Amino acid sequence: MKITVIGAGNIGTQFAAAFAAKGNEVTFFASKPERISNTLTIVDESDKVTDIGEMALVTSDIKEACEGAEYIFITYPAFMLKDIADKMYDHILKGTKIGVIPGTGGAEFAFKKLIEEKGAILFGLQRVPAVARLKEYGKTVCVAGYRDRLKLAGIPKSSLRGIADLLTETFSIPCDILPNYLSVTMTPSNPILHTTRLRTEFADFKEGVVYPKNILFYEEWADESSELLFACDEELQTVCSKLTELDLTDVRSLKEHYESDTPKKLTAKIRSIKSLQGLGSPMKEVEGGFVPDFSSRYFTADFPFGLSILEQIAHLAGVKVPNMTSTINWYKEVSGDKTEFNLSDFGINSLDDLYKFYSR
Repeated sequence: MKITVIGAGNIGTQFAAAFAAKGNEVTFFASKPERISNTLTIVDESDKVTDIGEMALVTSDIKEACEGAEYIFITYPAFMLKDIADKMYDHILKGTKIGVIPGTGGAEFAFKKLIEEKGAILFGLQRVPAVARLKEYGKTVCVAGYRDRLKLAGIPKSSLRGIADLLTETFSIPCDILPNYLSVTMTPSNPILHTTRLRTEFADFKEGVVYPKNILFYEEWADESSELLFACDEELQTVCSKLTELDLTDVRSLKEHYESDTPKKLTAKIRSIKSLQGLGSPMKEVEGGFVPDFSSRYFTADFPFGLSILEQIAHLAGVKVPNMTSTINWYKEVSGDKTEFNLSDFGINSLDDLYKFYSR
């Protein structure tokens, strides 16, 4: 199988190594190919090598990366998807399978022209297969906390069995096919998990405020974060219940996902997840301590391309989501980010438009 992986970060390195270790011909697209080893290694939390993959090609040439590829996996943050889709346009053939990992953040809109004009098949996962952290850029990635199941959706939805089989074979995880791509878009993972944590973590931030240390994002999770998460999660479930023309039963509440029915239980659960321990917050060091790093994808992807999309779908469904809205407004005010992602730019102006788009 000829597979291209675009993006040399945590997930991209894991995917490239894993596919190559299974005997696939893997091309790895990176902005600085000179820093990428032809041999990529996956290790576990004990530094034990679990997979070694040999790259067929490492390149920064998008034409070279795309041409001939049966599968293209993209691991860029949401705000970079439209740009890479435009660069790929001239090099994609009908039937090329393009996967965005994970598939949230408006991937279906970024690749809309490739689906409709080039005949590409877009697919995405609700969540990544595991927690991946680079140990050495371009060479080694540590992977832990593998999921029990993967959830896959695509547009069009008729060509996904082979993709599910590839993912199952590669990661040894059963892969379920979801009824529509909206089941991926509405997944309350990073768009709610990250945004509610950031809003409560930095609720008191303003110009001049400096924190004495980088706050552990998960291990120091607070009840205030859990309370806001529950509120936004409940709003999302209400929206799903209103979208009666699409099957959204696989958009699981975060209460169910984390097996926590109260904010205090959720706080304890998140703090205890071993694979998430040691991860700091998106902060940068300044004189006297640390401040939020508003250039981090936790901010630039998960607010304007994550939570904002959920809020807009809620408005189409006629559902008020005050906690989502106030969280987005907080981000815009504190960060100064003027990025606007509008569903109307992609022809989604009503519920009928939404149903038609996601029924393909």
